[in-house]
Amino acid sequence: MGSDAAIEVADVVIQTDQPIKIVVAIQIARSTRVIVIQNIVIALGIKSLIMLLGAFGIASMWEAVFADVGVSLIAILNSIRILKKDFK
Repeated sequence: MGSDAAIEVADVVIQTDQPIKIVVAIQIARSTRVIVIQNIVIALGIKSLIMLLGAFGIASMWEAVFADVGVSLIAILNSIRILKKDFK
């Protein structure tokens, strides 16, 4: 009963007798953090640029759509890179 509650509230659970998995979890967390920061910077940069162009009347509705939907797609594709990494 106690171990079930501990597993439920834990951020990371290692279910094998291999402490090296902690190192792998830290590597995954660091790589994920880098990609999240990249996604935030790219999204805010593109959206700010389109908003600035829109304020001057240069950007059309299509650029606004790209800034909203396209940037989300770019962020998703960028995040998929974490699946290709080999953590060992």
